[in-house]
This record gives sequence, C-alpha cells and structure tokens, in this order.
Amino acid sequence: MNSMGLDKKPSATRIVVAMSGGVDSSVAAALLKEEGYDVVGITLQLYDHGAATHRVKACCAGQDIYDAKRVAATLRIPHYVLNFESRFREDVIEKFADGYAAGETPIPCVLCNQTVKFRDLLGTAKDLGADALATGHYARRVEGEARVEMHRAADLARDQSYFLFRTTQAELGFLRFPLGGLAKAETREAARRFGLEVAEKTDSQDICFVPDGRYARLVEKLRPEAMREGDIVDEAGRVLGRHAGIACYTVGQRRGLGLGGGEPLYVVRLDSAANCVVVGPRESLKRTRIVLRDVNWLGETGLGAEETGCEVKIRSTEKPHAARVFGKGEGGAMVALEMPEYGVSPGQACVFYRGERVLGGGWIVAAAADTATASEAA
Repeated sequence: MNSMGLDKKPSATRIVVAMSGGVDSSVAAALLKEEGYDVVGITLQLYDHGAATHRVKACCAGQDIYDAKRVAATLRIPHYVLNFESRFREDVIEKFADGYAAGETPIPCVLCNQTVKFRDLLGTAKDLGADALATGHYARRVEGEARVEMHRAADLARDQSYFLFRTTQAELGFLRFPLGGLAKAETREAARRFGLEVAEKTDSQDICFVPDGRYARLVEKLRPEAMREGDIVDEAGRVLGRHAGIACYTVGQRRGLGLGGGEPLYVVRLDSAANCVVVGPRESLKRTRIVLRDVNWLGETGLGAEETGCEVKIRSTEKPHAARVFGKGEGGAMVALEMPEYGVSPGQACVFYRGERVLGGGWIVAAAADTATASEAA
C-alpha cells in the first residue's frame, strides 16, 4: 500500500494534479513527484485569458496558467491546459448571477469544486488512466472503518472543508489532498525547497472571475433586473429610502444603506419579487432554525427524519457550533441551532461536522427564529 492508499508502487501509480498556478497546488504536485508517483499536471482555463493576463490574486487564467506551466517544467512532469470556459460560465458564473438576482448570497467556490473541478476534471483524470486526482485544498481524506471520510485540515486556520461539502462519496474515493496535514508556512517552505518560483506568490481571491472585485458590475451585465432601483423598507413595510439594486446588498449588512441617524439598521431580508430591501434592528437577524436544500450527506447511514446531533458552520471563517439536523425528504433538511446565529443568508452553505469529520451540508433556503416560521419561509 503506497502513501496514497493504493495497492501499487508509486512509480506505477498515475496521479493527475489540478494545478491552478498557485503555491498550494504546485507543492501538491512537487510532493507527489518527490515520492516517485507518475504525476500529470492539468490546468483549467476557466475564464477570459486576455482579461486576466496581468491580474494578481487570481487563478485559472492568464499569468496563473503561465506559472503552472513553469512549475511543471521545473518538476519535469507532463502538463496540459484544458479550456473549460463554457462549462465554467454555465455552471458557476451564470448561477452566481442568478443567485444575486434571486436575493441570495452565492458561494462560487463551492459550485466550481462541485462542477468543473470534481465532476469534469475528475472524469478527464480517469480518461487519462489516473488512479487518483490530487488538489491543493487544505482538507484531509481519512480511510474510515466503513467508508472514506473527509476531515478538516490539520491547520484549522487554512481549513477549506467548508467549500468541499458537496463532494460525493464516489468522488472522495478518487480524490487526494496532499496538503491536508501541513500548515501554510510548511507549504511555502516546501515550495522554496523545491525551487518553485511561486513560493512567495499571494493567495488567490475568492471570486476569481471578477476582474476588479466589484461583483455587482458582473451581475448587472448578466442579470440587469438585479440592479433595478427600489425601496428600502422596514419590517412593517414603511419606506425609509432607496436602494441601487438588490444585488448590492446581503443579509446582515449594516454599512452602505444610506439611511442616516436613529438606531443601527441591518438588512434583514431581500425580497426579489417586490424588489425591496427589508431592514430592521440587529435582533431581527436572530435565527435558530435553518431550512436547507440539496443536502449532501457523507455519514454511514442516511440522514433521516430523526434528530442527528452534530456541529455546523454557516460561514467558512467561524468555528463549528452545536446543532441538530433533521432530514425532510427530497434532499432537504432542517437545522436546529443550540445558539442563535445572526445574518443567515439564503444561498450560503450550512456544513455539518462531527469533531474533525465533515458529514456533508446543504444550501440555505430560509431561516427563522423558530420552527414554524422557518417552515413557512421555505
């Protein structure tokens, strides 16, 4: 059994590495090459190459493709660039714009991992005769007693398991995460040891396909209806001001409302049908029940209607905290939080954990302060 859990010598084990041009995926390829694996690098061109050529903090376009090629040359491994622009636009960019037009706050990184990376690229890796697909994500793959498990990274400050909650059991069986046990500082040190020119390269930003970081411009281009002006109203429906388009706001937002004096007001809800931004005091953001759709479950047994105790995260940067999850059928679930959350937004993810293990997660549809109103909101 080799270090990747495969019953072959490393030299007889082909591993395709998804190389974005950043330090993480570059080191993943280098570590596997050092162990003697048959490594093949693949870089996906996901959006306009020309527009991104001189950008920093990006990935999968322009300079980053060039960087991936240089790393592959340094490591002396085969390297291929695949044009996945049309798939990325359809599965990630268009859905990103749809989310904002519907009053949601989407997470494009999850969609990217779910579609072009773990669905399409995984299929390509198998076509190339690969035994596994490796990425530079900070997460751990653990061989459990009953099945393969996903665990949080050893370096919790870098843990990316939140963005991988849509990974299926079948995909997890084929995936490998060489950096899961490393701290970021160790990754950079390894890059220096291997002589990689990307050793000091800055990390990519979350929304890699937004050229200037102003996502509203992209949404306006693709879904102009999301940028129509409308009313800002309180919870009783009284008009307090005007907004510049619901895509410019997110639940929990306080700054930039332009309402002036009085008690602090927060975005409580975005009503895309009425084109209204609903605001209220912070207490109105309190949520203890969350309704989910498209739940992916990685536990040994299915998620049933009976209570399942676990911890959850509704933001990638927060610590998991206690909750109970109830299956609702047709891929849905209800989450009962032990302690209230503030600023729960439709379109975000709720990810389930049990200790270090990832049990799955789902997309937030609605949330409320009690079970009845949460069910009504859904």
